[in-house]
Amino acid sequence: MAPHDDRLREWLTSLETRHLADLRIAEVTRALRALSSAYVQRRQKLAAGVALDSKGKRAAFALFYGPLHLLTIGHIVRAIGTDTPAPSEILDLGCGTGVAGAAWALCSGSSPRIISVDRHPWAVEESRRTYRELGLRGNARLGDLRRLPPVAASGAVIAAYTLNELPGERRRSVQALLLEVVARGSRLLIVEPIARAFTPWWDETAARIKSLGGREDEWRFPADLPPLQRLLDKSAGLDHQELTARSLYVAGP
Repeated sequence: MAPHDDRLREWLTSLETRHLADLRIAEVTRALRALSSAYVQRRQKLAAGVALDSKGKRAAFALFYGPLHLLTIGHIVRAIGTDTPAPSEILDLGCGTGVAGAAWALCSGSSPRIISVDRHPWAVEESRRTYRELGLRGNARLGDLRRLPPVAASGAVIAAYTLNELPGERRRSVQALLLEVVARGSRLLIVEPIARAFTPWWDETAARIKSLGGREDEWRFPADLPPLQRLLDKSAGLDHQELTARSLYVAGP
């Protein structure tokens, strides 16, 4: 696990207590299979709320993908070195359960303020719980990314598993806003699945980031999953041997 193991263990325990209070493991497993199928078949469905349209899917999203994404992004942040110097604040776009901004904050070893935005009320409330339970300074708000909250030049922006869920024109608009943030001095980290079939827009975006002095990476980390996530992974037939992702990173001028 990443640094601050005690906090992560307490957070995982809280997730299990809350989301398994009214659901059996078998129910969460079935929901996880359906959720994974939605990712594979058409990720844009997730933007329309398919990922969160039932209690089981919400539990699967929080219990499985949340911890996986937190661990993966923590590995990326440390590998690139984006935790040093620590950002003064982190803007997390399409925050889901808040784990992307939380991972960066935990790795930084300081207490950056996290501002997160998501279009789904459940995700906003879950993000707030994530920050409280991990002892982080953060708040989440409803928003559709048409406008971005201001971020300081000493801050950072993360868009993890977010851009690929936007329709083409909206994604290009958000990318333009992100490049404006970089031009004002903030750091930017974009994380998406490693499979190119899911990200046909990736090469063009990567070229723009690299033209600004940024970097493009593909990652494969050993999948050392916590016990419940390992059980769900195996039961749902996913069987992760590695945590994989691709990323784009650029620091401001």
